[in-house]
Amino acid sequence: MPSPYRVIFSAPGTKGFSAAGFFGRMPLSMMGIGVVTMISQLTGRYGLAGALSATLAMSAAVCGPQVSRLVDRYGQRRVLRPITLVAVAAVAGLLICAQQGAPEWTLFVFAVGAGCVPSVGSMVRSRWAAIYRGSSRDLHTAYSWESIVDEVCFIFGPIISIGLSTAWFPEAGPLIAAAFLLVGVFWLTAQRATEPVPHPKSQHTGGSALRSPGLQVLVATFVATGAIFGGVDVVTVAFAEERGHKAAASLVLAVYALGSCLAGAVFGLLHLKGNPGTRWLVGVCAMAVSMIPLQLAGNLPLLAVALFVAGLAIAPTMVTTMALVEAHVPRTKLTEGMTWTSTGLAVGVALGSSAAGWVVDAAGAKAGYAVPVTAGALAAAVAFLGYRRLAGPAATGGRGEDDRHLRTDDDERVA
Repeated sequence: MPSPYRVIFSAPGTKGFSAAGFFGRMPLSMMGIGVVTMISQLTGRYGLAGALSATLAMSAAVCGPQVSRLVDRYGQRRVLRPITLVAVAAVAGLLICAQQGAPEWTLFVFAVGAGCVPSVGSMVRSRWAAIYRGSSRDLHTAYSWESIVDEVCFIFGPIISIGLSTAWFPEAGPLIAAAFLLVGVFWLTAQRATEPVPHPKSQHTGGSALRSPGLQVLVATFVATGAIFGGVDVVTVAFAEERGHKAAASLVLAVYALGSCLAGAVFGLLHLKGNPGTRWLVGVCAMAVSMIPLQLAGNLPLLAVALFVAGLAIAPTMVTTMALVEAHVPRTKLTEGMTWTSTGLAVGVALGSSAAGWVVDAAGAKAGYAVPVTAGALAAAVAFLGYRRLAGPAATGGRGEDDRHLRTDDDERVA
């Protein structure tokens, strides 16, 4: 029996756009942590570093859904290329101001522009959805594959970003991240055959995709989940520095991503039945509980083990989330809907990294792990409160009869 991963890549063009998406998503794991490393080296101030990282994330949270809404209307190539050029130019301004010791307000101005990056992961997933819309099993495998790609980015991204910034020069990490973004977006948008067909303005009725009750629950939960990730990143860098091995933070964070990557690879091989909403709730709760041991780790090896275990819950939860977005959001707003989940994460990363930076400055690195623990508890609480919106049958959300028939036919085939 052929591997499900081999099956999904039998469609023409899938290898190309997935590879381009890998490069385009590298900045997701490199830019924020690169800025934290750069500023902490240049100024020694984790509070400022966390605030700038938060500004990047908040800017992405505000701009991302608007960019994706334009993509749904006008196509990926027409929208993504100019937006990417603006973001890269802003990154250049940020690095120059940091290197020259410019006033702090200039750093924040350019951080806002640097955060205006497209959600490349949503662009790639929308291509998979266009190809395998009629097959829930293939789409599950495709989303699992993209989750693996995400985690590979988070394995190597921090290593590259922190490693270059500490071994080469402080600005090296964000600089290479901007280069990856430029290459990935232009390579992706050059592949026109697999680009989803934009929907005319007349089909975009009913306002934002965020009006979907199910999507609201997913986004709200992901705000708290993002705070977990943002807090872990900042505190881990500080924890490693306190023990005299700052560069080792990249390896510890890579182990965190490795756990998620392995879990995602196995998850994509499974043919799961039952309510995806229930699987999602279990995943969120598992992520929350896995934060507790971090406060007990007294050294880097123990911290790495705790983060590896914590990472096992990430990818399965993310994969299930994308399946729920596809079920609860209209086809004409799918890219926007997927980007809203990324926006929730970005907002959470902003809050988590900022809070963690201030806690580290005030009470030390080990106390900083209280931030992801608190965020995990909040994520679980929101997930429980909103579970009923996801547990029942998904509304068509304006997809129309054709989509209902596709899902019914696929369900019968799977059964």
